Amino acid sequence: MEASDVESLWRWNQDPEVVRWLDHEPPQSLASAERRFAERPRNSFESTLLMIERRSDRRLIGVTALRDASPIDGRAELDIYLGEKDCWSQGYGSDALRALCRWGFDRLRLHSIALWVVVENAAAVRAYEKVGFQRDGRHRECFRGAGRWHDMYLMSLLEGELR
Repeated sequence: MEASDVESLWRWNQDPEVVRWLDHEPPQSLASAERRFAERPRNSFESTLLMIERRSDRRLIGVTALRDASPIDGRAELDIYLGEKDCWSQGYGSDALRALCRWGFDRLRLHSIALWVVVENAAAVRAYEKVGFQRDGRHRECFRGAGRWHDMYLMSLLEGELR
């Protein structure tokens, strides 16, 4: 993530449709987002944040991260979202998932990558399953959004299961 990416990230986080299924903080100003970026730690083994670009025109369309990576346990958690709604349902998320998971397994030598997804977020569940993630369990009423509680799936992908 570069300083020039902050404005796109901030804009996406202002769109209720984009952040509908995300844990997010209260609204903040662009200046606050820029300050947070300046204070953000550099990428490391434990936490790597990457922006998603569309190859054809290098347009910034989303963000993804591997976090809480542990070399001892060989595990990490994955976060991803596409902020540009005109890029939804075109395979960009699946491509980014594959690339990040391949990098996690090959370069970080992870054995397992996990994520949490709201059960009603059917498009995301399909995308995760398409690349090989499996549902490990269901956490009841653990996410609050749109004025009510929602269940979430815990999903994981093991080294060698990536499709």
